[in-house]
Amino acid sequence: MILQLPPNKVAEELKNVGTHLVGIEIMAKKTQIFPLKALKVRTPAANIIKQEMLSAGGDCAVPAMAVTGAQDYCDIVLLGTLQHYKRLCIKLKLTGYFGLDKLAAELEKILTFSKPSTKLADGRELHYEKTIVMGIINVTPDSFFAASRVSNLENIVKTAGKMLADGAEILDIGGESSRPGAESVSPQEEITRVVPAIKAIKATYPQSIISIDTYHSATAREALLAGADILNDITAGEADEEMAQVALQYKAPIILMHMRGTPKNMQKNTHYDNVVDEVTQYLLTRAAQLLCLGLKPEQIILDPGIGFAKDKVANLKLMNGLVALTGHGYPVLLAASRKASIGKVLGDLPPEERLEGTLATSCQAVYAGANIVRVHDVKENARVIRMLEAILQCQ
Repeated sequence: MILQLPPNKVAEELKNVGTHLVGIEIMAKKTQIFPLKALKVRTPAANIIKQEMLSAGGDCAVPAMAVTGAQDYCDIVLLGTLQHYKRLCIKLKLTGYFGLDKLAAELEKILTFSKPSTKLADGRELHYEKTIVMGIINVTPDSFFAASRVSNLENIVKTAGKMLADGAEILDIGGESSRPGAESVSPQEEITRVVPAIKAIKATYPQSIISIDTYHSATAREALLAGADILNDITAGEADEEMAQVALQYKAPIILMHMRGTPKNMQKNTHYDNVVDEVTQYLLTRAAQLLCLGLKPEQIILDPGIGFAKDKVANLKLMNGLVALTGHGYPVLLAASRKASIGKVLGDLPPEERLEGTLATSCQAVYAGANIVRVHDVKENARVIRMLEAILQCQ
C-alpha cells in the first residue's frame, strides 16, 4: 500500500520512519518547490538563468523567442527548491552582466524573508503568528452592506465591544462609502463622522487597535490625534500627497490599496493583461516610493483592492494569485467581505447572503499566507480561520 503525503508533513513522516536528524533536515527541503516569476529580465540573462537552474537541479521556463533574442526583455518562471536557488544565486552573483547580480540579491531577499510585523502609532507592535481579523464599522449612511452601518455613539461602542469579544484585533472605522459609484464627501464631513466614533471606542476600550479608512490627510491627522493607530488608504496615498507626511509625522502604519480612478468611476477601467502581476508591481513600487520618503517597512501593509477597478474574473484571479504579494516583507490584507464578486459567483446574491462566500475568501487568505482579513462578520470569520489554522498546524 502506498500513501500520498502532503508536503508540509514530510518532515514528520521522515521522523516516524526513523530517518537520521541530519537526513530529515536535508530531505525535507527537497519537498518544497517554490515557483517564482521574474519580470522584465534581459533576454540574454534569461538564457543564462535557464542553463544555471538546470545545472543546479531545478528548471526555468523562458519564452520561445528567448533563443533568438527577438525581444530585449522577457518574463521567466523559475522552479526549484531552496537549495537550487542558493546554488543559482552563487553563480549569478559572480556574473556582473545583464543585471544578474541584482536579480540574485532580490532572489535572496525573497527566499530569506522573516515574518513581517507592524509598528503602530503608539509604539505597540503587531506580530502575525496567526491571521488577524479586522472588523468593519461604517459610520456612513450609504455603505453597500446595510448591516455594517452604525449610526450613534452608543451603538458604535456596542458594536466595537462585540467585535473585540468575537475575535477582532483591529477595528476599521470608515466615514465615506467607497462602493462602486459612490460620491465623495468632504474631509470635514468625514471628520465629523469618524472622530467622535474613535474617541468613544478608545474611551471604553483603550487597548483596542483602530484603523481609519480614509484617503484625506486632514481626516487621517484628526483620527490619529483622536486615538487611531493605522491609516487605511484606498488610493495608496496617491489621492492626497500629504498622507505619507502624516504617516511619517505620527509614525503610523499605512495600508496601501490598489485602485484605478475613484470609487465613482473605477468600474469603467477593469482591463488587465495580467492582473496579479500588475497589481503586485504597483503595490511593491508604491511601497518602495514611501520607503524613499522615510517610512519603515513595518509601517507598510499591502491590499490588492478586491472589487476596486476589477471585474469578477480579475477579483478571482487576484485571490487565487494572492501568494504573489506575500513573501516580500510586508503584511498583506485581504478585504473581500460580502463584495459583489461573491454575489456574482453564487448566482447574483445580495450582500445579505454572501457570508459563506466571504468565509471561502478568508480561507484562501490563510492558504496564501495573508496576514489580515477585513470582514463584516467577525465571529464567523474568526472561527473558520482559527479552525483552518489548527488543521494546517495540527495544534
